[in-house]
Order: sequence, then C-alpha cells, then structure tokens
Amino acid sequence: MSAAAPGLALRMRSLAADARRAARTLARASSDVKNRALRSAATAIRSRRKEILEANRADLDAARSAGATAAFLDRLKLDDERLEAISATLLEVAALPDPVGQVTRNWTRPNGLSVKKVRIPLGVVLMVYEARPDVTVEAAALCVKSGNACILRPGSDALASSLALGNAFAEGLEEAGLPAASAQVVPVPDREATFELLALDDLIDLAIPRGGPGLIRAVAERSRVPVVKHYQGVCHLFLDESAGVDDAVSLTVNGKVQRPGVCNATECLLVHRGAADRLLPAVGKALAAQGVELRCDPTSLAILGRAGVPCSAACEEDYGKEFLDKILALRVVGDLDGALEHIARYGSLHTEAILTNDLAAARRFEREVEASAVMVNASTRFNDGGELGLGAEIGISTTKLHAFGPMGLEELTTQKYVVEGRGHIRS
Repeated sequence: MSAAAPGLALRMRSLAADARRAARTLARASSDVKNRALRSAATAIRSRRKEILEANRADLDAARSAGATAAFLDRLKLDDERLEAISATLLEVAALPDPVGQVTRNWTRPNGLSVKKVRIPLGVVLMVYEARPDVTVEAAALCVKSGNACILRPGSDALASSLALGNAFAEGLEEAGLPAASAQVVPVPDREATFELLALDDLIDLAIPRGGPGLIRAVAERSRVPVVKHYQGVCHLFLDESAGVDDAVSLTVNGKVQRPGVCNATECLLVHRGAADRLLPAVGKALAAQGVELRCDPTSLAILGRAGVPCSAACEEDYGKEFLDKILALRVVGDLDGALEHIARYGSLHTEAILTNDLAAARRFEREVEASAVMVNASTRFNDGGELGLGAEIGISTTKLHAFGPMGLEELTTQKYVVEGRGHIRS
C-alpha cells in the first residue's frame, strides 16, 4: 500500500458517504423531478459540447501516444454525432416508465392483513468501466431514473472525457433540485481508488463492472460489495435439421459480422448433422466473403473443404472462447441433444440461439438452455436492452442474482413488502 493510500481511502469514503446521502433524496424524488433532471442534463451536454470534445481530444491524444489500437480509440472517441446520441439517450430514459413505487403483487391474508410488494431503489451503485465515456451518461441516467445514486469509475484513459460529461450531468441534477452527488465521477486515476470503493459495503449496495474479463475478475476478487457481472459472451447459434439456407446465412453473418467485438456476437456455430451438407457450404461461403476465419471440427472441415471454402482445423481451446473478432468456431453435432450438451459445457450463460422450423425443438431449446437470453429464429445480437425495449442498459448480467440478462430500470430496483393491518396482532 502506498503512502498516499490512507488519504485516498478517506477521500473515497467521503465520496461514497455523499452518494449515500444523495440516495435518500433520490429515493423520494418524484418522476417529474427525475425526468426534469435528465432533460436538463441533455441540454447541458449540448451547451458544453466544446468543453467535452476538448477533454476527449486530450484523452485521445494520450491514448494514441500510449499505442492504443484503432478499436480502442473508436470506443474512446466522442464527436458531435455521438454527443447528440448521448443527449438523445437521456431523453429516451426520461420518457420511460418509472419503476419506483410500482406494486408488483398484492394479496389479502385470511385474517384481513393486506400484503403487497413494491419496487424500491437499490441505494448506491458503483459502476466500474473501461474506455467508453458514453457509459458515464448512460449509467448515470438509468441510476437516477431508478432512484439510485451512482459512483462512476471510468478507466484512466477516459477520465477527462468522463469528468466533462459528469459536470454536464451534475448541472442537470442541480437545475432540477437534486444533489450533484447523485452521480459522481471518481476524479482520480489511481487504481487503488477502485479497490477502496469496493471495500465500502456499508455505503455501497451494488458494483457493476463493465469491460473485459481482466477488469471484471479484478472487481469480483477484490469486492466486499455484491457484484453483478459477466466474464464472457460465448454465444452459440444452433442450425437445426429443419433450418432454411437463407435464414441460416442471414443469422450467422449478422451474429458474427455486424459487430464482432461485442459480447452478444456469435462465437460458435453448431450445425445438426442431418443438415450440415445442405447448410454449411452456403453459410461458409457467406462468412468467407466477409473475411471471417473459420475454425472447424473434422466434419465441418471436410464439408467446407469440398465446397472450396477457406477454413482451418479447430483446437479444443477454440470452443468456449470469446474471440471478439472475425473468427468463428464451427462444430457439427448429432442432433439437438448434442447441441444442448455442447452449450452446457462451453456456454457462458450469455446468449444462445436456435434456428428451426420444428416447434418442439424450439420449445425444448427454450426450456433447457441455460442463458440470460434465448433466441429462437433470431440473431444473438438482439440480447441488448435497447433492442428488447428496456431503453438504455447498464450492462448484461450472467450472475442470476439479482438480475439475469440486460439490466434496465427495473433491474436497478429491488422489492420490499408492505403490510397493512387494522390493529392486527399475531396470536
């Protein structure tokens, strides 16, 4: 521990204590007040455009000097179009129904007691993420709308951009009469600041890491705060015996090629043995035309080789791997049982898909596959809060407790029991 650590620890505790106090205010804030804060924040981001872009240029220059990849720089970059999209996200979240106070169930006991379950905020949410400054605003918007204070911990590469966005968001909060501490960006780059916050289980209710496996593992291993996470998105598409060629090509190419570097991209294609000769040549040619490297089991290797499709033999490590690139593992399985067995062994509980015209096969896949989202005749790319109608998402959970799948507003709440009587006493 460094000599500065005691001072850093006190600073992080003070920041978290401010968030805890703000959470009490947010928990009782009306929907109108929270929505006004989000709309005001959207206006502030637009008015502070020059300041935000200057901060982002500083982050980009530092990242280039450090040898960052083109993909990294793209995630880090802000421009007028992206700032407008961030502002639009704030307005979209403001337009969503407020889950706080929603009664999800109610009943009356034989003795006349009235019981109901009511949605309430979690409290204080710590968001730890890598070089994506847009997450700063998305997370803040979702937390505030769901009545939670948030502590935003961006990677040091995105710190200047995130602080500038955080200042704009704070302006919106204060214009609506909400405390600026409702959404705080951790203002220091020290890695130890994250670990100090993760120790504050008396002040912080939930930690959500969003980034690569290394970041998520570091958070999970060091945290005393409950963590919602996913390590990998090893997503499969199973082409059943009844699948059509055109749909097989379309779903496979979309799942792998549209955005290969995201967690809901297809990483492994499973094909029913009875359909492999019919489907694989067309699918393989379409993927090869898009520059996808195919890593095949012996059966698919032979079929694609006869069709003149470039491919190579897979090794065991290719199954269960998140490539995040234009690389796809292939395997021919005997039937639906074989597909389910492969997914059970290599899946990551993220997204699994089946293409089939057999209703019984579809229903069995739905029941037996263990994943946060199961797609029937749809691309794995649809496991996304926006695509599923949740508005923005704060991340995708594969931990099951307390959320499983994309986390929108409802997933940022919990429920409490409210019991009403008329002087009831227990006998």
